[in-house]
Amino acid sequence: MTWTLDALTERRVRYPDLVPCRNAFVDTRSPGSDRKENFTIIGPGVAESADQHVHISEPHGFNVGGARQPDGCLNSQHSHEGAEVFVVHTGRWRLFFGPEREDGTLDIGPGDVVSVPIHMFRGFEKLDAGTGFLWVVLGGDDPGRVRWAPSVFELAREHGLVLLKNGQLVDLAGGDTLPEDAELETAPDADEIARLVTPSAERLAQCLVRHEDLQPSAASPLAGEGVEECPVIAPAAGADGVGPGPITGWWPHGFQLRVLRLTAGAATPDYRCEEPEVLFVQSGQARVVSEAGELTLETGDTFTSPQGWEHRVIADADTEIVVVRGGDAPAGPRLAA
Repeated sequence: MTWTLDALTERRVRYPDLVPCRNAFVDTRSPGSDRKENFTIIGPGVAESADQHVHISEPHGFNVGGARQPDGCLNSQHSHEGAEVFVVHTGRWRLFFGPEREDGTLDIGPGDVVSVPIHMFRGFEKLDAGTGFLWVVLGGDDPGRVRWAPSVFELAREHGLVLLKNGQLVDLAGGDTLPEDAELETAPDADEIARLVTPSAERLAQCLVRHEDLQPSAASPLAGEGVEECPVIAPAAGADGVGPGPITGWWPHGFQLRVLRLTAGAATPDYRCEEPEVLFVQSGQARVVSEAGELTLETGDTFTSPQGWEHRVIADADTEIVVVRGGDAPAGPRLAA
C-alpha cells in the first residue's frame, strides 16, 4: 500500500488534541478521584462509560491510553486481567498495592516504566504540584474488565454511580435509570480478594525500570551514531537479538517496549516493521520521514506506524521515544536494502 501524508497524519495523535473522559469509571465521583482524566488513544481500553472517546480503533494486539491527574488526585484500587504498563511522562506518582492500599507503595517519576502484575490490586496518586500524565499500555485487543476493591463500590453508590455486570456504568444521580432486569456488579468477596494477592516487594522490584538505569543494546539494528535503543519490557528475545528483559514478567504482555534515544540531528536507518509499532515522544522533537514526506512528532505525541511501511526517524533536538512493538518476540526493525 502507498501511504499519503494525509493518511499518515490520521495515525498521529497530538498531545494537545487528546480528548479526555472525566466519568470513565465507577469511582469518578469518589472524593479524591473526581478530577482525573482518562484517555483511550489506541483500542477500546477499559473505560466503563459510553462517553469515552477512542482516537484510533485499529486493532494492534495491545491498547494505548493515558491518565492525567492534578496533585493529590487518586485513581482507586483495582485489578486488571491483562498487562498494564505505566510510562511516566510528567509528574511524580505513588502506586499503592493491596485492596485497601495496605501492601506497600512504589514512587515513580519521569521516564520510569513499571509493569504492574495482573490479578493484584493497584491504585495511584499524583504527588507533586501541578498536573501530570501517565502514558499507559494494556495487553490484548480486548484488555478485559477492571475489578474494583470493595470500598470503591461503597463510595460509588453514595455518589449515585452503579456498575452493571456487563460493565456498563449507570449514573443515577445524573438522571440515568437502571435497565430492566439489570444485574448489578458486586464487590469481590474474601475468597476472590485472597486470590488477588500482592507479590513480594522483591518480585515487584523486577517490574520496574528507572529512567536512569536504561541501558542501550548494541544488537539493535537502529543503533548508530547518535542513536541507541534501550530494551525495557521483553518477555522473550526479539528476532533482532535484543532482549529478553530487563522486565520479563511472569504473565503475558503481548508486546515489547523499548526507549529510542537520538541526539539532535541524528537519524535511524530506513526501516520497516511487520508487526504494529507505536511511537510516543517522551521528550524532544522528531520527524518521521518516508516517500510520502515528513511528519513531525512533538513531545507527548503518539504515532502508529503502518505495518511494512519503510521510514526513518530524524531528531530535531535531543529526543527520547518510547517504542511499543506487537508480540512477545517481534521481528523488530528490518533495514532497507
